[in-house]
Amino acid sequence: MLQRIKPAIVAVGTVMPTRNPRAVFLGTGFAIADGRQIITNAHVVGKELDAAHLEQFAVFFRQDEREHMLIADLTAIDQEHDLAILRLQDGKLPALEIGDSGRVKEGQLFAFTGYPIGMVLGLYPVTHRSIISAISPNAIPVIASRQLNVKMIKKLATPYEVFQLDATAYPGNSGSPLYDIDSGKVVGIINKVFVQGSKENALSNPSGISYAIPSEHIKQLLNQKSIQ
Repeated sequence: MLQRIKPAIVAVGTVMPTRNPRAVFLGTGFAIADGRQIITNAHVVGKELDAAHLEQFAVFFRQDEREHMLIADLTAIDQEHDLAILRLQDGKLPALEIGDSGRVKEGQLFAFTGYPIGMVLGLYPVTHRSIISAISPNAIPVIASRQLNVKMIKKLATPYEVFQLDATAYPGNSGSPLYDIDSGKVVGIINKVFVQGSKENALSNPSGISYAIPSEHIKQLLNQKSIQ
């Protein structure tokens, strides 16, 4: 199954001709739909590009024992569910199939593949196995009002369910696919920073628990396909 998954996984970042290094890693993404669409987290591509110095979004991957880079444009974003779609200007990659996240149950075993510490160890995606520890709202009530902030209040008003995982994901894993080990169908997308900040806002020492956004929101964004 990994032979089918890995070719779709990319490192997401930016490239700028005058910068040293030219390439900067921001997170993980993976190909969907026609293979030219790359899904990742909105916070991964949230930085403002330095247009004056020709900075562009790009994806990086290893194929045929060589490292490749493709320029991409940001074409859709969903801030509420922290999702974004990049479209490759040229070329395409093997796409992963989006599964039905509504069928996911607690205790089921899945896997996720991405770049936990960026491109430090080269473009070699790392895979972890994990069970669904819980399915719960993306924000939980805080103990005291002083712990509230604007983002937390908004999430408490319009919560949605996320998958809690028993495996440790790192910031570089943001945007990694969570998929069925047998079929390879994607049921979620790893979100290390955005959701953890919501659910663990009340903790002085975050637990290191990882989360994933259900894939139903990826399908919705593909159907909308517009900058919001």
